[in-house]
Amino acid sequence: MNPIDYEINKELGECYLFMGEHEKARDYYNKAVQCDANKFEPYMGLAAIAVAEGELEAAYRLYTQAGALNADEKPLTGIGMVAMELGRHSEAFAIFHAILDRNPGNMMAINNLLQLGYVLQRLEDVVPRLEAALDCGDTEAVRYALSACFLALGRNDDARHHLELLLGDNPTNTGAKQLYAQLAA
Repeated sequence: MNPIDYEINKELGECYLFMGEHEKARDYYNKAVQCDANKFEPYMGLAAIAVAEGELEAAYRLYTQAGALNADEKPLTGIGMVAMELGRHSEAFAIFHAILDRNPGNMMAINNLLQLGYVLQRLEDVVPRLEAALDCGDTEAVRYALSACFLALGRNDDARHHLELLLGDNPTNTGAKQLYAQLAA
């Protein structure tokens, strides 16, 4: 293994992927794998190409390979998103929960978990994740999503509480005003 060759091939793969030249990107990512099959990044690039080309089963396998080499949020997010596209909603729901165990503020996982919560009718399982995410960053978006979940669950007092907090911080939030009006109706 020559680490310089690996880096060069990986970087070229990334450049060609960014430019949309999938064949060249695939060639360089495969060369990077030949240089060092224990690095997860080329598998991530190959998976991104597979997604772009509609090869979802191949993308799933490649993200899984990347995850076996580095079980951080990026490969898991890829696995979860492809599982969603393949209609494996329960599997994706579990994956996004696992991501949020590691990083409660991962907005990609929060958004996908929220979407799946509606699809699977499991919003009660989403609420604690949203509550935990309030401490992590984008509180306005999270508080809005939490309010919508509470409203959908018939927990109007909880929805009202969070909408009032949100509107207290940002009285111009159109979505929050609409939810509040829906709650008042």
